[in-house]
Amino acid sequence: MENKTEKTEVRGIAKSGKFWKTPKERFRKIHNTIPKKTKDQQLKIRAELKRVKELSKSIKDERKQQNELKKQRREENLQRKKENELKSQTVQIIKNTSKLKRIKKKHLRQIQKRDLDTLKSKVV
Repeated sequence: MENKTEKTEVRGIAKSGKFWKTPKERFRKIHNTIPKKTKDQQLKIRAELKRVKELSKSIKDERKQQNELKKQRREENLQRKKENELKSQTVQIIKNTSKLKRIKKKHLRQIQKRDLDTLKSKVV
């Protein structure tokens, strides 16, 4: 007989009857430590991250600039539209203000006060 004494656990049949299930190992035996990264690898990762951040920042700035241009164009178009509306309007001057008292409320709501001098100067 040999003097080797191996510890082997003698296990019986599983209580559930599932003979194909193997006993599980403890986590500390399974867990593998991840090797630390070298300085070169860390520097490469940092450089890559920095490059990606710069790219994303430039893209964001470009989008922001485009949005500003669109906003400015929209405001200019609205201003031009208002000016064109004022130019195309027909104005009827009410010289006798006593007529205003006889006018119906619905019609009064449509009446607006205007300074014609400023309108004429813009048109010219």
